[in-house]
Amino acid sequence: MSKLIQEFKDFAVKGNAVDMAVGVIIGGAFGKIVSSIVDDIIMPPIGWLIGGVKFTDLKFTLPQVDIAGVTSPDPATINYGNFLQTTFDFLIIAFCVFLMVKGINKLSKKKAEEPAAPAPDPEPTNEEKLLTEIRDLLKKQ
Repeated sequence: MSKLIQEFKDFAVKGNAVDMAVGVIIGGAFGKIVSSIVDDIIMPPIGWLIGGVKFTDLKFTLPQVDIAGVTSPDPATINYGNFLQTTFDFLIIAFCVFLMVKGINKLSKKKAEEPAAPAPDPEPTNEEKLLTEIRDLLKKQ
């Protein structure tokens, strides 16, 4: 049981799990902002341009059917206006995520292209030291 708790602690404390949790929380908040932009800023002018239509009111009403002499009080509807609005939400969020990933990739590419500090000369091996001594002795003769 102790090993399981330790493994969970290692997983939870790792950067990946924490980064993922932060991403999910920020993504949820970002989704609400985009939904508000679409619902409150983008769609009203589009509806006004096409004749004062409110997209959430766009729907197709299915015909009512009497079953055993009982008519349902509310007709069934296909709310394609909500679908259009949700599609706009998705497209804007997908585009923003695309731009964010593109920016991150560009930054990581620049970081990878930066020249690394020159590595110090490696310590010569015993063979190299011996050969250097032999060379030096031969030069003296």
